[in-house]
Amino acid sequence: MQRYIGIALACIGGAAVSFMLLPLEDATFAAALAIIAIIVAAIDLEFFIIPDSANITIFVIGLFWVAMQALPGEEMSDLTDAVFRSVAAGGALLVLRAFYRWRAGVDGLGLGDVKLAAAGAPWLSWPLLPVMLAVAAIAALAVVALRALAVRQAINRTAPLPFGAFLAPSIWLVFVLDRIGAGAF
Repeated sequence: MQRYIGIALACIGGAAVSFMLLPLEDATFAAALAIIAIIVAAIDLEFFIIPDSANITIFVIGLFWVAMQALPGEEMSDLTDAVFRSVAAGGALLVLRAFYRWRAGVDGLGLGDVKLAAAGAPWLSWPLLPVMLAVAAIAALAVVALRALAVRQAINRTAPLPFGAFLAPSIWLVFVLDRIGAGAF
């Protein structure tokens, strides 16, 4: 029960932060993204899966946000670009997945993670796609390192890691930081 209360509070917190930092239209979309990202993270942490329904929802809402942001007459061009970003993000992780499988002989990245990167791509511009992946990877590495320090053992390089639990929130975080104009975003 406590776990579900924590998830609910995180969803409320993500939505609240979205509404505190962003104009109403962006905040509405960001709040929806935050809620779905937290649910994805919770499911991936527990079951090591990312539901296709969550990926589809993130993708569709992202495309809708792109269409709402487009200048009149530019909707199709912007939507086409968003779809290309999705193909590029998913394709890049699919290639990385195949390369790792070839080199290590095991899957190092799940197809759910690949689909999640593709689903999140419409929310971000081309330059922010690698930022999204870097934020997720750095957060995942930090958690792995802190976990190893906490138990005073070497990092277990073969232990499964639910990357979607880091990737989903990074999509939301990079989107929000970009929309508020933070840093180099």
